[in-house]
Amino acid sequence: MSLFIKQLQKLCKIKCQMSSCEQACLGTKMAARLKMIDIGANLSDLMFRGVYHGKQQHPDDLTSVLRRAVDIGVTKMIITCGCSDDIKNGLELSKTRDDLYCTVGCHPTRCSEFEKDGDPDDYLDKLLDVVQNNKDKVVAVGECGLDYDRLHFCPKETQLKYFEKQIDLAERTKLPMFLHMRNANKDFCDIIKRNRDRIHAGVAHCFTGSKEEAHSIIDQGLYIGITGCSLKTNENLEVVKSIPLEKLMIETDAPWCEIRPTHAGFHYIKTKFDTKKKEKWQEGACVKGRNEPTHLIQVLEVLAAIKGLEIPEVAEIVFQNTMNVFF
Repeated sequence: MSLFIKQLQKLCKIKCQMSSCEQACLGTKMAARLKMIDIGANLSDLMFRGVYHGKQQHPDDLTSVLRRAVDIGVTKMIITCGCSDDIKNGLELSKTRDDLYCTVGCHPTRCSEFEKDGDPDDYLDKLLDVVQNNKDKVVAVGECGLDYDRLHFCPKETQLKYFEKQIDLAERTKLPMFLHMRNANKDFCDIIKRNRDRIHAGVAHCFTGSKEEAHSIIDQGLYIGITGCSLKTNENLEVVKSIPLEKLMIETDAPWCEIRPTHAGFHYIKTKFDTKKKEKWQEGACVKGRNEPTHLIQVLEVLAAIKGLEIPEVAEIVFQNTMNVFF
């Protein structure tokens, strides 16, 4: 019998003698012994300021959100930035805490920004300036890539052109790439292949594709990032199970991509949180339907379960993967 199992049995015996409140407190302390990094959280989104669809529903609770993340064992959070406004707000937020970092790049659905002022090279130079002047906070080029599911936001030709353009930025800064791919695997991998020697490292974040797509990305030496959206169906779980643990990272993509009760992965969640509807917001409780970095523990728990491994082992490997690429 492993030491971990013996400790777990001992813990269960202790918990039977405790109140529900005491059990919740102990559970948080146990989880906090794990070290996790959320590689993708949209922390500058107004939901974390209590604003939904332009209406203030509850007080700004970002401080509480971040505290819950730290309490559960999240040691670093990377704020996803995919347009000019994101970069401004995300960078400003990252400078408020030592455990916050950010990406700098242009999301495929926002690539028309490159041509907004008529000078794509000037736009790229501005991105470069932001990176060079904030080396302590900017840890990746992105979010960039291809998204053929939402061509109504940005044409395919524009996405292709400026995805490849941002590889120039990665080459010049030697930063890893924070990548996005939706329904565009062939074009995505073709671009990566012909530019692979210019890419220091990278992760295809919030992956929801097939086994074949996952392994075509891994074959290029890239990592796969998984969220709640990566764990929706039994087929999704089989895809994640097929990916070597040494090539995986975890993220929330908060405030989106929570693991919902209808998701196949929900069955494997061990850590639950008190939640309230946004209209009935309560200090200390999570907001129903709003994902946040503290829920990263749930992604980890599902990953460990479908891999058939102990949570601490999975946590350590994924943590080191992330540290090696971004830090």
